[in-house]
Amino acid sequence: MAKVPANYTWINSTFGKAMKSHERLGQELLAAGPLGRKQAQLVQLAAAAAVRSEGAVHSHVKRALKAKIDHALLLLTSTIGFPAVSAALSWAREIIEPKS
Repeated sequence: MAKVPANYTWINSTFGKAMKSHERLGQELLAAGPLGRKQAQLVQLAAAAAVRSEGAVHSHVKRALKAKIDHALLLLTSTIGFPAVSAALSWAREIIEPKS
């Protein structure tokens, strides 16, 4: 898993209820329209780049890559079977979400 910034950890522990509401808002906004998770990550990546937010760019690049790779592997389930897909997903996560 990617390293979480210390300030984000502090905000989350101090204002947990508000942060959960913020997460739910993001989920509701995604569900409100026709864009899928991958497209939404690319829109958010563009916004992060526009406001020069390095941390947000890193986060959205990782999420967009993960969403694309996860979906590509998941599509193989009916061809190569779930055990093989499950293994491939875990190997992909080792690269996309390296342990610190």
